[in-house]
Amino acid sequence: MRRQHTKREGVKYRVCGNTLVIDLAMRYRIVSSAPRGGGIVRGRSILNHQVPANPVMPDGWSVEEWSDPARYLGRLARSVRAAMPVVGLMTAVPMTQLVVDREQSGSLLLECFCTVGVTNAVRAGEPVRSRLQRTLDHDQAGTINIILVTNATLTIPALIGAVQVATESKTATLIKHKVPSAYEQAALATGTGTDAVVLASSLAGDHKLQYSGTHTEMGAMIGRLVGRCVERGLRRVAGRNKTL
Repeated sequence: MRRQHTKREGVKYRVCGNTLVIDLAMRYRIVSSAPRGGGIVRGRSILNHQVPANPVMPDGWSVEEWSDPARYLGRLARSVRAAMPVVGLMTAVPMTQLVVDREQSGSLLLECFCTVGVTNAVRAGEPVRSRLQRTLDHDQAGTINIILVTNATLTIPALIGAVQVATESKTATLIKHKVPSAYEQAALATGTGTDAVVLASSLAGDHKLQYSGTHTEMGAMIGRLVGRCVERGLRRVAGRNKTL
């Protein structure tokens, strides 16, 4: 089933089954740690796709394609008619738990699309667990995927600074809610082992921003918005799983 969501301002997005499709309408500069289109690129759409914890290869898909996230997401993008180039994320969190919110200061707009899972929660610096051990420990991997879209034009240093602020806000929210590491229960988590952040900046915005740290309006907006979205996501996790 396809549900179309259109906003009076900001980007359009839709949920196609288990895939969030954000249509930017034109090319944006995007910085991310995404498996598809990661790094600093120019893209026209962003995907956040739910995959099963232990996926079964779909009919017509080769083993090589299913095991290659970038290729898999590229094929998925074509199937949902996402505009190319595309940046794509994966998660085990269902799109029914998607959190969407915004911050606005005058004509400066920032939007957030966030999915939150914490079964894979870790504290930065913990010993690395093997893939096998993670599979034995948990039935499904939890991930916090944060997608931010702004109508401002950020320099590349400002884009990187914005990702830093988003990460700080996410971590502060996890600590505030005392989310434990899945491996060291006495330690509070700073994130999950598979988190991703995407930040998309207009190439033709009225606001030209050189900085985005916590002393700037953009940084303050990012901090508030990400904190609010992650907190709402945690509540939805708690609603499905009473372990929080």
